[in-house]
Amino acid sequence: MKKKLIALVVGAAAVMPAMAMADVTVYGRAHVSTDFLDDGADYSETNISSNSSRLGFKGDHQINPNLKAFFQIEQQINFSSGSSDGDSTNFATRDTFVGVAGTNWGAVQLGRFDSPFKVARGPANLFGDQVGDMRNLTRVGNARFDERYDNTVQYTTPSLGGFNIKLAYSVYEGQSVVEDEDSDAFSASLNYAAGPFEGSLAYETAEADTGRGERDGLRAAAAYKLTDAFKMVGFYQTVEYDDSDATADQRDLWTADVYGLGGEFKFAPNTALKAMYMTRDADADNADSDMWVVGIEHKLDKAVRVYANYAVVDNDDNVALTPWSQARSADPDDADASGEKATGFTVGLRYDF
Repeated sequence: MKKKLIALVVGAAAVMPAMAMADVTVYGRAHVSTDFLDDGADYSETNISSNSSRLGFKGDHQINPNLKAFFQIEQQINFSSGSSDGDSTNFATRDTFVGVAGTNWGAVQLGRFDSPFKVARGPANLFGDQVGDMRNLTRVGNARFDERYDNTVQYTTPSLGGFNIKLAYSVYEGQSVVEDEDSDAFSASLNYAAGPFEGSLAYETAEADTGRGERDGLRAAAAYKLTDAFKMVGFYQTVEYDDSDATADQRDLWTADVYGLGGEFKFAPNTALKAMYMTRDADADNADSDMWVVGIEHKLDKAVRVYANYAVVDNDDNVALTPWSQARSADPDDADASGEKATGFTVGLRYDF
């Protein structure tokens, strides 16, 4: 045991100077919540959830005054059960990339990371990774676009008058190209942030041989601060699912328009009330859903916040969405909200380090 401890100390002593030379930062998020989930039918239980918790390493190296290299490696961590929600054999399950950035020409990065379309929901994302997350209505079936793509190269322009553009191309899925398969995807966004306004407009398309088939989407999100204390947000998304391998019913169910409107009011320096209403209008008959969510959030300091939300999804008979299925470990398999009002009440703690 003493030999193992000595080896560990020696190894750590050797690694620390190297990390310091490389300007590496260790960061993460511990985000857990206690949730009471009710599908409106038979399921009505209390769960503890880990909500997109993560551990990451990032850094950069200044090559010369006008050029630097940068990297990031990020892994999902489950604080509620210790198990992974996805592939537990990988270390870099979240945004992982390497790139170079120039003072005047922008940045190029390669790896697997959030697409510009996914990031574009940011201005209107009042309840991200919580019960009531907008992805419960936007990320449905095989037509979803809130993803990270394999083997992606992205170019981000410098900011000009508050505007920038992101262009990303995923060359293929998996470890290597499969002959005679089209598994590439393209994503782009125009983004603006200056003064009281922030907004994004994004487009994404994926070819037929990607994992979920051929699809196209358009997304717009905006936020405007009417006062220092009050912010309004708006959201729109339209997605068309064109995959020939899907049934006509699946294509109609997953092809939909989503609209959203919400607001945030800070009634104390570190405390805010939030609310959002969203509706999903599917091509399929009797398959629409409405979601509304209200919450209160208090920041104990810059790193730690607590919150409580109440969210409802009201489904037509041919759809079974819930306000809790996305970005969270607690998503019970035996809940069935078909044609029901599914509700969730959550109390959460988020610690960014």
